[in-house]
Amino acid sequence: MKIEDIFKKEFIIQELAAKTKRDVLLELSTAFLRGPYAFDGDRVVEVLLNREKLGSTGIGDGIAIPHGKLEGLTDLVLAFGRSSGGIDFQAMDGRPVHLFFLLMAPENSEGQYLKALAKISRMLKDASFRKRLMDAATAAEIYRIVTDKDRDD
Repeated sequence: MKIEDIFKKEFIIQELAAKTKRDVLLELSTAFLRGPYAFDGDRVVEVLLNREKLGSTGIGDGIAIPHGKLEGLTDLVLAFGRSSGGIDFQAMDGRPVHLFFLLMAPENSEGQYLKALAKISRMLKDASFRKRLMDAATAAEIYRIVTDKDRDD
């Protein structure tokens, strides 16, 4: 599983405007509209919030990996957003979340979906990787940091 196959520069939000969980999910999902995807952002948010009811995708250390499956989607897609101030995402450690990776998958994809989640999670265990993402000045730099890490893993 190569992250760069599902992650595009257009899907990066350098500084999220959102201040709530719902707004973060909506802002991240609308990033996909910059690509060839045409789906309802509110529907994506509904899917993601239903997933959040099972347990927060805020995994701690300032990270959240919201994810879900969407009818009509044909490929895995991955967006990234950063919040310098942090957002209350009901993370497992109770701390604000700064780094968000939003993964959406077709309804019938199981293997690739789980591989992508595992890969993103593994990459984010690296504290220096997280710091580089926080310090990056541009979307292009964020993209390079992620794809370089993807190749190294």
